[in-house]
Order: sequence, then structure tokens, then C-alpha cells
Amino acid sequence: MQFHVRDLTEHLRAAGHEVSVLAPADDDTPLPGYVVWAGRAVPVPYNGSVARINFGFLSAARVRRWVRDGDFDVLHIHEPAAPSLALLACWAAKGPIVATFHMSNPRSRGMIAAYPILQSALEKISARIAVSEYARRTVVEHLGGDAVVIPNGVDVGFFAGAEPKAEWQGRTLGFIGRIDEPRKGLPVLMEAFPRILERVPDARLLVAGRGDPAEVAAHLAPGVRERVEFLGMVDDEDKARLLRSVDLYVAPNTGGESFGIILVEAMSAGAPVLAADLDAFVQVLDGGTAGEVFAREDAGDLAERAAGLLLDDARRAGLRRRGSRHVQRFDWSTVGADILAVYETVTQGAASVAEDERAGRWARFGPARDREA
Repeated sequence: MQFHVRDLTEHLRAAGHEVSVLAPADDDTPLPGYVVWAGRAVPVPYNGSVARINFGFLSAARVRRWVRDGDFDVLHIHEPAAPSLALLACWAAKGPIVATFHMSNPRSRGMIAAYPILQSALEKISARIAVSEYARRTVVEHLGGDAVVIPNGVDVGFFAGAEPKAEWQGRTLGFIGRIDEPRKGLPVLMEAFPRILERVPDARLLVAGRGDPAEVAAHLAPGVRERVEFLGMVDDEDKARLLRSVDLYVAPNTGGESFGIILVEAMSAGAPVLAADLDAFVQVLDGGTAGEVFAREDAGDLAERAAGLLLDDARRAGLRRRGSRHVQRFDWSTVGADILAVYETVTQGAASVAEDERAGRWARFGPARDREA
């Protein structure tokens, strides 16, 4: 979600629009000039991940001041059902509101229980966007109403133009994700990797992401450990270079995903993709034609398919071609235009309502003057 907000902001600014972003951050986090600091966020475990929320009287005051001073033509909020800044902004706003929903959680008891509290805020939303069909389904089932599906965007050219690193090439598998978050699936990949090495002895695995690699490496046999390289956190440039370098990108996630932005980034960089058969991943991969899938949490199936792809240059080349064509629909040139169309719809609707209200006031006053005459 953070990357979506950042990239959408930069796309809109490049098109000449004025944008202000209200967001929480740690005290020492460097922020772009368009970001207004909203205080620190509190991490809360939710839906197999960690949600960072910012709520309370001080946060509400900051939100009201930002909304008042900004006097925005459109207020675009993300995940307004969460007890954080978006919900506070929804309560404070008076003009057109667009809300984007990212989460897929078809069995959220919390959202069901909270709906009566959220209803007054959610009714103020002018248009709803869901980043996938699965996020849309969550909106429909838990919040009522519907949403237009507009996927997360990616700067395809940025990833396609990255320079590969020679030291990251050569029978390499890539994984990017939080090491300490089980639903990202690294344990499944680690279980599969020794079996991959049995068929492809010179294969290597590159792991990038936050977490303690020592905890993972402790469970690996020495011969396997030397074929795994932990890169730690990587910046955007190195992430793109990594995806441009690997022979196969593996997404072994176990669940809780509504989209799969890393798959889009990998395809943008020209990396063949092998992903768990999560519904959202299959959709991003165009039904499995732009990438291959394996049975989720099945290390044996992952190993079989990954080894087969590493040994088959033609299959990987076919995936690379199909992925590169398919990913164009996620480029910001397309996604940004779709979001701007939503903005235009809600602002035109607000202008029409305001005109009707002005006409109504004149209609009420007009007959009174006639009678006086």
C-alpha cells in the first residue's frame, strides 16, 4: 500500500497535479516534500501480517487540520475500514472521497462487528476502488455496496531498464519478502530447495528482505547453506536489478494476499515467475499463462516445477515473453488514467450536486419576490 500511494503520487505530480499525502512514520524516517507527517504508527498483528495504525485524539486533530488546510478537490483514502488515518480523514472530509481497498479477508469477524461504527464514515465515500477481484469481494461481503477493480500500478520501464548484476546471475532463484513473516512462504521454499539442488546442483537461491537470516540458515544442511545468499533489505534499484538477474522468481506465499505486486514487478523485469496457486496470484498471472503455479505449501510440487524450469531454457523464455506482454496492463500509464477517470467522475458529480443545490435555493427565493411584486 505504501508503494502504491508513493508511486501514484509521483505519477500524478508528473502529470501536473498537486498532491499532498498524510502518512505516519518513525521520527527518523526521511520523507518526500509532498508528505505531511502524521505521527508514529503502532504495529498491530492482523490477517497474518502486521498493520500499522495511527489513531486517537492527537491523530484526529492532525487529520482535521490537514483536510481543512488542503481544501482538496478529491480526498483519496486507503483502507478506510481500518482504525487509522483514512477512517479519521473520512469522518473529517466534506468534499468528494475516493477509497481504495487493498485487503482480501473473506472471513473477517472484526469487519463485520465494526460495520455499525464505520457506517457513517463509509456512507460519505463517493467512489470505491478495489485492487483485485478478491479485495472487491471483501468489500461487497463485509461493507455492502460495490467497487470498481483497478489493480496496483508499477513503473514497468523502471524494472525493464534495470541493469542485471553478474554476481546474481547463473541458475539463480529469487525471493523477496519479509523473512520473519510466515505467510510470505520462505519456509516452504527452504524445504523445497534441497530437492531442487538434487536435480540442479549448481542452483543458487537469493533471499532479500527484512528479518534474521541466522534463524533460517540454522536449519539448513551445510551443503545447502552455501548455495543460499541472504541480501538483507534492498532498495528499489537493487530490487529491480535482482529481478532482472534471476533465472526464476519464486513466490511461495501461503495466503492472505489480495493482489501480488511482487509478481508484477518480476514480470516487468523480465523474470519468469513461479508462484503459489493463490487465487489472487493466478489472476495476476493471467490465469497461469503469464507465469507458472504450484500447489500452495507443497514443497515437493514447488521443487519439481522449479527444477524443471531451471533446466528448460525454452519454457523460461516463453514465460518471459508472455509476462512482459501481460504486465503492460499494470503500468502506471494505464492504472493512473483509470484512477484519474474515477476522480473526474466524483468531482463532476459533486459539481452537479452543488449546481442543483444553488438552483434549488433560487427556486425557493424566486416565487417570494414575485409575490412581493
